[in-house]
Amino acid sequence: MSGHSKWNNIKRKKEATDAAKAKIFTKIGREITVCVKEGGADPNSNSKLRDLIAKAKANNVPNDNIDRVIKKAAGGGDKNNYESIVYEGYGPNGVAVIVECLTDNKNRTAGDIRHYFDKFGGNLGTSGCVSFLFSEKGMVILENTGLDEDTVMEDCFAFDADDLAVEEDVVEISCDPSVLPQLRDGLTEKGYHILSAEVEQIPATYTTLTDEDQIKKMNLLLEHLEENDDVQNVYHNWSMPEEADA
Repeated sequence: MSGHSKWNNIKRKKEATDAAKAKIFTKIGREITVCVKEGGADPNSNSKLRDLIAKAKANNVPNDNIDRVIKKAAGGGDKNNYESIVYEGYGPNGVAVIVECLTDNKNRTAGDIRHYFDKFGGNLGTSGCVSFLFSEKGMVILENTGLDEDTVMEDCFAFDADDLAVEEDVVEISCDPSVLPQLRDGLTEKGYHILSAEVEQIPATYTTLTDEDQIKKMNLLLEHLEENDDVQNVYHNWSMPEEADA
C-alpha cells in the first residue's frame, strides 16, 4: 500500500492482481484488528475504526470480510498482538524512505526491512533521520469524470480543504489530517467517487534518480517493502519518472 499521493500509485492499486489485492485485504485487516482491540468494535464511538472501514471499502474489501475481522477481534478470536513500528532510511542516491509496520515479531520485521535496504542500494537509518523531511497531510483522490472545476473547488472548501489540483483522470485534494473524515464523508454524500482518502506523509522536497541501476534498485526496494505483510505504508521522496512535475 504505497503512501504517495500520486495517481500512478492509485492506478497501480486499481490494476492490482488478485494476489496483490489479497495482500491489501490482509494489511487493512491487521489495522482494523488493532483498532478494535484498542477502541472497541462500534464505529459510531470509535472514529478511527470508522475511517478504516471507509478505507477498506475504498480498496474494494467486501463488507463480509470487514465484518468478519471486526467480530473476530472483538470476540478475542485474533490472538496476535501487533505492535506499531516505524523505520526510516535511505534508498539509492539518498532517497528518503519511511516504512510504517504492524508486526507480531519485531526481530523478524527488523531483519526483513534491513535486508531490503542493504540488498537494493540503501541503508536503514535511525529514528528521525528522514521524518523531518515529511509532513502529515490528509489526501483525498476523486475520480475526474468531467467534473466542473469551480463546483469541485466550492464543495471541497466547504469541508475545509486546504488545496486541490485538477488533473485529467483525478482531482487531488489536501487538507489538515483532523478534517479528513468530514471532507471524505461530505464529498461522498455529494456523489463524488472517492478513490482514496488517507493521512499521508508528504515530502517537502524530492530526489531525482537518473542512473538506470539506481532506478531499478529503488523500484525493487519499494516492491519488496510493499509485498511484506508487516509493512502497512511506504513513503518516499523519489520523484518518479511519471511524477516529473512534482
